[in-house]
Amino acid sequence: MNRPSAPSRSLRDWLRHLAASDRLVAIREGVALEHELAAIAKRLDGRQAALFIRPGGHEIPVISGFMSRREWIAEAMGVPQGELLAHFSRAAAEPLPWREVEAAGATCQQVRHDFADGRADIRTLLPIPTHSEHDSGPYITAGLVIARNPVTGVQNVSINRIQLNGRDRLGVLLLPRHLHAFFQAAEAKGQPLDVAVVIGVDPLTALASQAIAPIDHDELEIAGALHGEPLAVVKCTTSEVRVPADAEIVIEGRLLPNVREPEGPFGEFPRYYSAREDREVIQITTVTHRRAPIYHTIVPAEMEHLLLGAIPREATLLAHLKRSFPNVIDVHLPVGGVCRYHLHVQMKKTREGQAKNVILGAFGGHYDLKQVVVVDDDVDVHDPAEVEWAVATRFQADRDLVVVAGAQGSPLDPSTTVGWPGNAPPPDEQGLGAKMGLDATRPMRSEGHVFTRVRIPGEREVDLAAVVVATGTPALQGTALASADDVPAQPAGEPPAAPRQKRKNP
Repeated sequence: MNRPSAPSRSLRDWLRHLAASDRLVAIREGVALEHELAAIAKRLDGRQAALFIRPGGHEIPVISGFMSRREWIAEAMGVPQGELLAHFSRAAAEPLPWREVEAAGATCQQVRHDFADGRADIRTLLPIPTHSEHDSGPYITAGLVIARNPVTGVQNVSINRIQLNGRDRLGVLLLPRHLHAFFQAAEAKGQPLDVAVVIGVDPLTALASQAIAPIDHDELEIAGALHGEPLAVVKCTTSEVRVPADAEIVIEGRLLPNVREPEGPFGEFPRYYSAREDREVIQITTVTHRRAPIYHTIVPAEMEHLLLGAIPREATLLAHLKRSFPNVIDVHLPVGGVCRYHLHVQMKKTREGQAKNVILGAFGGHYDLKQVVVVDDDVDVHDPAEVEWAVATRFQADRDLVVVAGAQGSPLDPSTTVGWPGNAPPPDEQGLGAKMGLDATRPMRSEGHVFTRVRIPGEREVDLAAVVVATGTPALQGTALASADDVPAQPAGEPPAAPRQKRKNP
């Protein structure tokens, strides 16, 4: 694969690179923003990025799917795929402070739309798609929400789903994380919280936004470390929030205190719809963008969405586990567990009981985790069939199962709503459920070859290119299969048998 020698610097550079390697396609003009755009992007997800020309007749093109393969993300970093998690972990551990530039040098502020005069309308200004069948309407799905801690001034970056509520109003889902904590602190004083929604950033900045970092650690500094140089940022035109200077589009606004409006339903990453509830509201003050901007949308629950969350989580969980269990080798969040809920851990076990400690340690690493499977170092955690084989042959439920009841899980997990009237648990019990760990490792001691994995000597070293001499029909040449005549040969010296006559009915 044609891998860049250095990390991808900008969204436009990355899109040009994908196009040069036949991994970006242009979609005809006029594709509908409601459902059709998302349907096409989903069909191409994981194969090619989709660039929609004049979607819904809108002048601004839409891009989707440019981070929908794990190897593409490693390629954007400029590292081999096997070094992806280690590289991200180093960046998270050694962030680079950003570099502020003047507005004149920030392409994201080349054009400005002021919403104060009541004329600008977000619903027509940007080509915002409606994705899934039962979504309440158009949603911004690839917006990096940036806000400052009202106490310390340190920023946080996250991706939140954002619903169009009106001309200058957006509904936003705030899960119990750092942005929510910032807003609670501001709301407690009756104050709004300034925010910026940044759309259209390079792959590494998007990935950094999903880092599982402590509060008051600015993810834009992790983005700088991934780039290998400080990220250029610019101050918003209406607040102290700093945003990536070369972003395509920036929506500036304020989270309003003591205001809630209906938001949802929306098709989320578990591939189910979240409920319609009263949620927080952003009032837009200004929109700035590049000349001729590109709008980025993420199709919910598809690979771009899943991988954006998976890789930073994997890197964080691996580092977290290695601090207490240095014999942990690798981790993987499989697609079957929506890259959030199930974790596979590979370790070199040295004592009985270690795997159960690793299970409990993993649950403490992120509350979204619902199931953890620990396997030995001979099992590839990136291969679901390998992990299932280990469970089938090394696990016994009465001996190797760990269940933690009444634990905090993902509020978006629909199974946690069962038993509540209307499938609507109260806010303080959303996501409450059980967690399951499976120790699928071999015992430290066993007799003979009971737990010896069947292998054929030399199977891994065979060079098929060197030993395969022909394929298809030519492979039959020089063998008994080369002839189509399968009639048994007649013994020498015997006359051919006379054909059998059909018996006539009397």
